[in-house]
Order: sequence, then C-alpha cells, then structure tokens
Amino acid sequence: MADGEIRVDGYIVLRDRLYTESDEWVKVEDGVATVGITDYAQKKLRDIVGVELPEPGRRVKRGETVAAIESIKAAADVYAPVSGEVVEVNERLYDEPELLNRDPYGEGWMFRIKLEDPSELESLLPPEKYVERIKREEGLS
Repeated sequence: MADGEIRVDGYIVLRDRLYTESDEWVKVEDGVATVGITDYAQKKLRDIVGVELPEPGRRVKRGETVAAIESIKAAADVYAPVSGEVVEVNERLYDEPELLNRDPYGEGWMFRIKLEDPSELESLLPPEKYVERIKREEGLS
C-alpha cells in the first residue's frame, strides 16, 4: 500500500484530501478547492455515462447540489463541499465521463471552487474518518 493512501475493502482513500459524508473529495491549493467523487462513490455508481457540471462563475453554498452524475445503475447528485465561486470545470468529463471511474482522484476531478470561507474546511472529514464512514456503510468493523 502506498503511503499516500488507505485501502479499505477494495476502496482507496487518499490521505492528501478531505471528504464529505456524501462521498465528495476536496483538495485545496492556494485558496481553490478541487472537487471530485471518491473511489467509493464511483464503484457504487458503476459505469458512469454522463455528467452535468456547474457553470463557471456560479456562486455556490456548501451543501447545495451543484452537479449530477448518471450511471447505468443510477443518477447521483454532487454537492458543494464548500461555499464560493466555481472557477473551473473539467470539460473532458462531457466527452469522457468514464474518467470518473478510471481516475476519480486525478483526471476525473469535477470542478474547482474559489473558497469563500476557509473555516468551512473544518467541517469536512479527514481521511481516517471517511474510512470509518465506509466501514459503517459496508458493515465492516
């Protein structure tokens, strides 16, 4: 196992980011939060076939639905983990939604938000707590 990741029951959780209860990940650099869905979320959704992304320039509030993912199995909303302005979206996902399955923590990032209130990050889950959430969901002890 790589130092930068935690594996739990076949799911990968990276140590260099924060997580939400609704399976988004956040990585902050220079006041901008890159957001995507976790390995756990993409494996639950299975084959992702489409995405809806927010418009750049849109102001979002933490907890608000900002994007959607369609898979063969289900549709899922993606929530803003922090408040701020959407400054960039990953347009590759329109043509290659499968990047969310193939590389959820890398090329499959979804959008970037310029942080309005960095203290909101304190409400997100550190990797170890997110691992505990997966274990609860999966009935692992």
